[in-house]
Amino acid sequence: MFREMRRKKQQAEEAECLEILRTAKRGVLAVLGDDDYPYAVPLDFVYEDGCLYFHCAVEGHKLDAVRKHEKASFCVLSEPVPEENDWWFHVTSVIAFGRISEVKDPAEHDRCLRLLARKYMPVDLIEGDMQKNARHAAVLALHIEHMTGKHVREK
Repeated sequence: MFREMRRKKQQAEEAECLEILRTAKRGVLAVLGDDDYPYAVPLDFVYEDGCLYFHCAVEGHKLDAVRKHEKASFCVLSEPVPEENDWWFHVTSVIAFGRISEVKDPAEHDRCLRLLARKYMPVDLIEGDMQKNARHAAVLALHIEHMTGKHVREK
């Protein structure tokens, strides 16, 4: 169902890919948007146990696309590392493929929002933010079915 990587020498190990998913701050979600045009949007995210979680408004293009078509991909880049004694950079890309859906269960919704908040906010602000904003946010879960990672030397 999923293609093999063509440049196997550049393939990143699964453990490295998972570490990038745990530590990267942003990535790009790609879904099938209006009139079947690809819609790719940069998002904050959190990874946990084979799943990526995102938050979004309770209405809009992204949520409409997810409701219409469940397949999606998410791309993340590691922090660039400069080549020693030169100007180019090394980076590792990770692309996760899977099925995405809205988290409907209220307890799971709030748990996922707290996961996201712990990654991006000071811990002492989380509960106040949850009280103020949680009801205005939808949560999306991308269950990873396939993942590839590639070492890239940008020159």
